[in-house]
Amino acid sequence: MIPQEGVIKFRAEHTRRELAARRVGETACRLIAWREIMALTGLVGRDPRRYEGAAYGNVSARLGPPSAGLGRRSFLITGTQTSDKRCLGLDDFAVVERFDFARNRVRSYGPAEPSSESMTHGAIYDLGPHIRCVLHAHSPILWRRARHLRLPTTAEQVPYGTPEMAYEVQRLYRETVLPERPILAMGGHEDGIVVFGRTTEETGQVLLKWLARAYELECAAGDVNLCSL
Repeated sequence: MIPQEGVIKFRAEHTRRELAARRVGETACRLIAWREIMALTGLVGRDPRRYEGAAYGNVSARLGPPSAGLGRRSFLITGTQTSDKRCLGLDDFAVVERFDFARNRVRSYGPAEPSSESMTHGAIYDLGPHIRCVLHAHSPILWRRARHLRLPTTAEQVPYGTPEMAYEVQRLYRETVLPERPILAMGGHEDGIVVFGRTTEETGQVLLKWLARAYELECAAGDVNLCSL
């Protein structure tokens, strides 16, 4: 098991205040819909047998114009340790306004503190203005089949939620097929899978497509009885 799962490792400058439904309500609803699908497929949640009982998985979407500068591409993200909640509302989200890898700092506001993976989400949004959604899932089957599926994978020694992970994600984008295959496995973050895309729907479909391919491999290897799933 990975120690300190779900622990925020960056310096959080967070202001607690309500989120305006007129500004973020529509975006929140799209995220909640796909987060529900992820919960039903076990990609987010809480399992006492996994990760020392910590909740896992988070979702986010960009806010504002594509033209925002690096480190200032604000996004709506689920709050830390909310993944096991049956029903989400605006009180379970935060808006990340700014993120600074060099200073390991995230500035945010909202009823909840932002996910411990906010730094990684910010790094992905900095890859290009076309990226408008990031989904972070935990999938044992997809994670262990990452090599067979040739998924870009971060170095095992790089911990989640850190500047090192942010830089590692950007390295993968420059050096691998990540732009054409918008999914990566987190080598040092057990079962961690990240997908991204231009819309929430597109991003969710990428996740489900690769999950199905992982199950196909398991089936072909005789390691899974599909009738029991």
